[in-house]
Amino acid sequence: MPELPESDAARRRIADQCLNRTIEGFDLGEVSHVELPSKAERDRLVGTQFSTTRRHGKYIFAGTKGGPWLHVHLGMSGSLRVWEEGEAEPDFARLTIRFEGGRRLSFHDPRKFGVLALVEDVDAFIEDKGLGPDAMQIGDNAFADVIGSTRGAIKSALLLQSKLAGIGNLWSDETLYRCGVLPDARACDLEAATISHLHRAMQDIMGLVMDKNADYSQLPQDWLIHHREAGAACPRCGGTIAKKTVGGRTAYHCPEHQTGA
Repeated sequence: MPELPESDAARRRIADQCLNRTIEGFDLGEVSHVELPSKAERDRLVGTQFSTTRRHGKYIFAGTKGGPWLHVHLGMSGSLRVWEEGEAEPDFARLTIRFEGGRRLSFHDPRKFGVLALVEDVDAFIEDKGLGPDAMQIGDNAFADVIGSTRGAIKSALLLQSKLAGIGNLWSDETLYRCGVLPDARACDLEAATISHLHRAMQDIMGLVMDKNADYSQLPQDWLIHHREAGAACPRCGGTIAKKTVGGRTAYHCPEHQTGA
């Protein structure tokens, strides 16, 4: 599932390739069970231009001058594809924005769990959703307050979007793996130094993924993401990667070097 770094890569595609281009219209693909802007909402965007982008956690926003924002949530497997008129349209394109000059932006969503909607006020949207601070913006003390005080499992705390926006299964496992903390360790039992280490590692990991534009092939080979399979060899300690369920979510870890606090 796309998380914060993957969502930021999608935001960057809009920022780098689709700003300040007049929107000429929209093309709909197969849209049953997909949440998309209505025709009236799409018509509001025709003739306008995206002038800025934002991201909060996994939520992406493209804003027009003085008008609404297009909100994008990639769901389970969604992505944004930029292409040119005359090229083949991406598969599973649920909605395509046509810009002047032949530029196209398609919402690719094979599993139909993504969302596109119009938003009038981004800050109000974030508040209404009950989202916590963005995981790349939260400071050390605030992270210790919201995560370190949690009585439940540390993995579950990292995944709770009302505490921390942007972290999912993939990068919570990577963070715990780097810090040597078991996914089901109680957050409130971890030492203050461990909580601080988790905060730094989380932002370091996601920062590098963002720098690599979410291209996993460019990530270091000793990261868990390249060995995320039960029975795989742990490149850090020679142990064996295991899988368990924590708070209803699958957690991959190495029980040899992830020992708790």
